[in-house]
Parts: sequence; structure tokens; C-alpha cells
Amino acid sequence: MLVVKKAVSKSYLLRNIYGVRLSKRLFSKNVIFSPSQDIVIPECTVTEWIYSKMEPFNKYTAVECVDTGKKYTFEQVRRKAGNLSKALRKNWNLEPGDVVAIYMSNSPDFFVACLGILEAELIITTINHMYKADEISKQLTDSFAKVIITQPQNFSEVKKAFQQNKNDLPIISVKNKENDSLPEGCINFEELINTTLDFSIGITRKAEDLAFLPYSSGTTGVPKGVEITQRNIVAMGIQTIHPDYKMMEPPTDNHQDMVPGILPMYHIYGFMMLQLNCLTTGMRLLSFPKFTPQLFISVLRNYNISMMYIVPPIVLFLTNHPEVKTEDLQSLRFVLSGAAPLGILDEKKFKQKVGHAFHMVQGYGATEATGMVTSLGNKKLFDKLDKYQGSSGPPIPSTRIKVVKIEDQTGTPLGPGETGEILIKGPQLMRGYLDKPEETRKVFLDGWYRSGDIGYYNSEGLLYVTDRLKEIIKVKGLQVAPAELEEIIRDFPSVEDAAVIGVPHPLFGEVPRAYIVEKHGATLKPEEINKFVAEKVAKHKHLVGGVEIVDSIPKNPSGKILRKELRQEYDKKSFDGAANKSLF
Repeated sequence: MLVVKKAVSKSYLLRNIYGVRLSKRLFSKNVIFSPSQDIVIPECTVTEWIYSKMEPFNKYTAVECVDTGKKYTFEQVRRKAGNLSKALRKNWNLEPGDVVAIYMSNSPDFFVACLGILEAELIITTINHMYKADEISKQLTDSFAKVIITQPQNFSEVKKAFQQNKNDLPIISVKNKENDSLPEGCINFEELINTTLDFSIGITRKAEDLAFLPYSSGTTGVPKGVEITQRNIVAMGIQTIHPDYKMMEPPTDNHQDMVPGILPMYHIYGFMMLQLNCLTTGMRLLSFPKFTPQLFISVLRNYNISMMYIVPPIVLFLTNHPEVKTEDLQSLRFVLSGAAPLGILDEKKFKQKVGHAFHMVQGYGATEATGMVTSLGNKKLFDKLDKYQGSSGPPIPSTRIKVVKIEDQTGTPLGPGETGEILIKGPQLMRGYLDKPEETRKVFLDGWYRSGDIGYYNSEGLLYVTDRLKEIIKVKGLQVAPAELEEIIRDFPSVEDAAVIGVPHPLFGEVPRAYIVEKHGATLKPEEINKFVAEKVAKHKHLVGGVEIVDSIPKNPSGKILRKELRQEYDKKSFDGAANKSLF
């Protein structure tokens, strides 16, 4: 049962989060907000809130691995998480606020690890399971992680990372299959979650304390720790299952909504929409350790999939793959596509492939906003969805949006139809970037988060995202910071200078492309750079867009790379056909 330490009234929220009490009109001085009622956020921790929602579903399956068949009920998830929480605190003397890293692919044990860490009053930092040693080392060092939870196949990269940052953390390993062997020196995750220790953990964390530390490049630069608080996560959970947005049906002995867990759980989209939504609504998550076409198709045919949280490339796959049949999608009731825009024509083709009436919507969000900002998935709009195709919808409850002129420091909002930078305000906004006060200051304007995204809203208060100010490259919804790749490329012995931009790709949205200046007397081959980069970064950061040797990199007088000029030059040329290889 949820223990609410302090009830927070709606009027209190409106006054303290937004500074003013807003009228129930669509606009207030060109600020748009949700057509739905604002939420009330209880003063509690994430696990208090989640467990209060989970209890009615105890006997039902919470998560099932579609590859190994491993599954846990909701009751098992809670019990195993409780055992892990005590083990983390007792065995390694961790204190409230210490950080534990999760570096693994999707798994039923990802659920247990996240809840166990939070119940232990510790902070989660998730690491992309495709990261290489350099990337792992940087995040472990920056986040001050004390323990890492991983899988046997990732052990060698973790050890390499330890050699680089001259650290040696406890390594807890999750077996993929029962008969898997653990690398020497690893702690068995299975033993921790199945052993009950005599150890008491009180509730000392407060709503404003950190709970989650994902990494994002923000509007520019290298990845930074995004400080997501207990309140941020609880707010996002309540926002996404608001009565106007809740599409799930509660489980019964005859039916349980099922959702394919294709989104990576380390990513804010997967973390919030898969884990949080499934745990609090009784849906069964079908966990994919790795996406393969045949595995996905077999799941579509063997399970009655009713809900999907996906990204545009998966929509294209479902639409265009000849082995995906209309009858494979017959149970589908609701689809949310996010992380990148989905074209109107692509949406129409997918609806034709499905062949029956269902709700297809898009959403817009950011890591800095704990996942979601706007969504068309509001029941009040369902009779007009065809009219709103291409829009990411109105703000979700308790969220405000305004559009301002680019580089405007006054925050003066523009009117409907006027294009500018999208600014966001709401209880789901991060506290800031970890140990980066200047970066934090730059992205907030009088309490509004400057998204770096360009768009406009219409007369009905629906947002349309059209472009990005920020230079971050989005590959299948995953962020790639040009500055990070440029630093790696410049480390190659024959490279004098380098610049990286994002270029369009028919399947991945965008991919990185490098422009390189050789050192005097050196002769570089593009394949050398490709190999050098591939050995240091995850696959989605590979230079799929190509490598071009140039005489110079365009820069302004202060030395800033003029990526816009490179992009304009690229656009004059025909796309040279990057290989359509799966990044996942």
C-alpha cells in the first residue's frame, strides 16, 4: 500500500511548479498545455509508488524473455528485487545515494535490477549494452559508480574499462541461460536475488533526491549525466497512465495485454514506457535480448500483441517485410511511435498493412524530460487522428510548451503557426546535468528547458517538430554526439582535423559522416578510419554515412565547426548509399 508522506494539492502544484495558476483555456499568452487535467504528485519514492500499483497483479507474468523463455510474475519481481536491495547494501556497504551501473541487454532481470537498486535507496545509471571500453570507462568515472551489473558476454569490455579508469568495481553478472558459466571474479546475480538477508532498509530518500542517471548529449557536446529525481519518475508514471492516456486493460484470467520489448531498456524511452508502464498497469513485457527479424515475426505470430511502443524503423519493418502478414497484427489496438519523426505516408502505409481500426499515434520527448513531453495518445483526440497525422500531439498533463524565436533570450512566446525553438516546463524536467552547472544554466531559461528542437503548434494546440538546432545525430532514436566522434578520430596518428555531421539514411533516420583533414605527408584510407572508430564505439556510432578526405574544415572566427556548411555541401551531392546493415 502506498504511504504518502505529504499530499500535494493541485493548486499547490500549479503555483509552485509554474509560478501562476493557469486558466482552463487552450492557450495562456501563447503557452500551450494539455487538454487533460493536471496531475497530483504524491510525496513518495519510486518504489513506493510502483509497488502500490503492482500488488493487484501479483499472480500474473510481468516479464518474459522471448529467446530463453525465462519469466517472472509481478510478485517474483518484487521479492527478488527486495533480496537484491539488501545484498547491495549489506555486501558492499553501499550508502543511500551511491550509484550502481547496469550494463546489459534487455532481460527479465533488468526489471529486478532496477527495482532492487531503487529499493536499496541507490541511484541507477544505465549504460548502452553495445558500448565499448572507452565509453564504459567514461560513464563509470563520471557517475562515480560503485558496482556494475552486467552479463557474461560484456565481461571483457568491463575489464578493459577498469584498466583505463584504474578502477576495479564489484562485477555482478546475470546469466543469460541457466547453464551459462560466469567469468572468474564475477558475483552471481541469481544467488543475490534468491537469498534473503537479515538486513533492514528504511525510507530516507525524498522526492527531490536522485533516482536515475541516464546519459544524454543534450543540445551539444559529449554525453552528460541527466539528474532524474524520484519525483520526476513518479510524475512521468502518473502522466502516462492518466485516464485520458491509459490504453491498457487490466489483466484477467482470460486476457493480459502484451507488449514487445524491442526498445532498449537502458534508453529513457524503453526505461519509462516499457518498464514503468508494464509494472504499474499489469501488461506483460516480452523481452528481446536482441532484435532479429525472424524472432520478432515469430513473436507476432505466437503472442497476441495488443500494444506497441516502437520507433520509425520498426514501423517501416512491419510495413515492408514480406513475411509480416496482416493476420500477424490482428490483435493490435494501440501503437506509439517515438524517438524520431514518422512520415505521414509511412504512417498511412502501416495502417493499411494492419488492415483494421486501431490507434496509431506519435509522441515527442527528451531524456531531460524523463521521456515524454507531448503525445497524440489522448482519448479526447481519437476521433480526429487522421486530421492530426504528422503531429506529435498536445502536451501531456501538467506540461507546458512555448515556441520562441531562435536564440531569443527573453523567452517571448510565438503564436500558432510560427516556427521557433521548443521550450518545455513540467514536473518531469530533470534537476540538471551532473556536476555541470554551466551546462545546466545554458539549457534553462527562467525554468523552461530549451530543447534545441525546432517546431510550431497549430491553432488547436498540437505540436509539430520540424528540425533540430542541436547538432546531435539521432540514429534509430539513439543519440550520437559529433564532438565525441571527432575527438576519437583526431586521436588517429595521421589525422590533422575532423568534423562529423549527421546525414539522412532510409532506415536509420540519420547516420554519422566524417570529414577529415590529413596531416602533412600522410595518406589516409577511409576504411582505416572506419575500423579505428568501430573498435572504440557502439555500432550505432559507426561512420555508416561515410568518410571524406577534405583540405580543410569550415569554422567560424572563434574556431567553432560550421557543420551546417558541411551539411549543405553534402545535400548538393546524391546520397552515396550506406549499406543497409542492422545496427542492432
